[in-house]
Amino acid sequence: MAANPTDYKFSFGLWTVGWTARDQFGEASRPALEPWDYLPKLKEAGASGVTFHDDDVAPFGTDDTEREKYFTRFKEVADQVGLKVEMITTNTFAHPVFKDGGLTSNDRSVRRFGLRKLLRNVDRAAEFGAETFVMWGGREGSEYDNAKDLNAAHQRYAEGVDTIAAYIKEKGYDLRIALEPKPNEPRGDIFLPTIGHALGLIAQLDNGDIVGLNPETGHEQMAGLNFTHGIAQALWAGKLFHIDLNGQRSIKYDQDLVFGHGDLISAFFTVDLLVNGFPNGGPRYDGWLHFDYKPSRTDYLDGIWDSAAANMEMVTLLAEKAKAYRADPEVQEAFKTSGIFELAEATLAEGESLSDFLSDASAYEEFDADKAAERNYGFVKLNQLALRHLVG
Repeated sequence: MAANPTDYKFSFGLWTVGWTARDQFGEASRPALEPWDYLPKLKEAGASGVTFHDDDVAPFGTDDTEREKYFTRFKEVADQVGLKVEMITTNTFAHPVFKDGGLTSNDRSVRRFGLRKLLRNVDRAAEFGAETFVMWGGREGSEYDNAKDLNAAHQRYAEGVDTIAAYIKEKGYDLRIALEPKPNEPRGDIFLPTIGHALGLIAQLDNGDIVGLNPETGHEQMAGLNFTHGIAQALWAGKLFHIDLNGQRSIKYDQDLVFGHGDLISAFFTVDLLVNGFPNGGPRYDGWLHFDYKPSRTDYLDGIWDSAAANMEMVTLLAEKAKAYRADPEVQEAFKTSGIFELAEATLAEGESLSDFLSDASAYEEFDADKAAERNYGFVKLNQLALRHLVG
């Protein structure tokens, strides 16, 4: 079923529906269309936004005159069909010049070229009215631990991001940067492999106030991490600027499956958080639901739109189930039994000093640890209630 674009802000990367299915082991199984030819079908499938790398629209090395023709045509068609260019990102990973990175290459001239390419694309993002400038450091990393001065590499990474953020501020662009973590592939190890690593770098930036995150489902799950926990921490830190949804089955290569076609339970709780928010209130995500997936290599052109619609349908279906789950009185009672609401209470009472706390014998000296250990939190029952709503 086609998703209702008025319910959620769904967007797709041009590199997703436009993937011709060429991989390391086989040639393309679908023909390449012109970049703008994908847009009418994307809108018809239910999307309301589209995103792209600079080289997705105008191939690397295209002269400026021809380049402008590509972008002008793309923008014209996007406007005609009613797709907003909500995010733009930059390809600093495909051309061999970036084989050792764009901002962290050992070759200073490559770093300067990469930075100029990024800054030029910032201008494009502002011109197109994008809200977010995503930076995925796909080649920022190494295969060998002694291939980099790791201190200098992080300095150069921070320098590059800070320079771009300062440029955005200087130009007065209404644009935020979102770093996209990934643990590996195409490099053996990529810098900023997880949400936590990226938050650590952002905290060191001079212009970190406009730098946040674009976490991806599969990228966190490739590292064996919990995606819902990760985006929750990003929300708590005020740094969830954008989000990439897809499907992944455990720790292996980046599968880029349809959202929900990997870890379905995780997908349910991700949608629960995005749609319902935290049980005790708190920061909410109100941005775009962006899909960074790949239509299966076994599907031809019609299969592109089947898979695009499947992503949006999965969010829609899971959202309805998540809403019913939260509205269920039995679930709310289970929340209470499990201490979900109790967790929102501060450990120290309002106005309680450290001295007051240390003098409270009930907190330690008189505390009956054995009795407290008998508490049944009921987490299994609570999870079973969620699964009842998920599977029906």
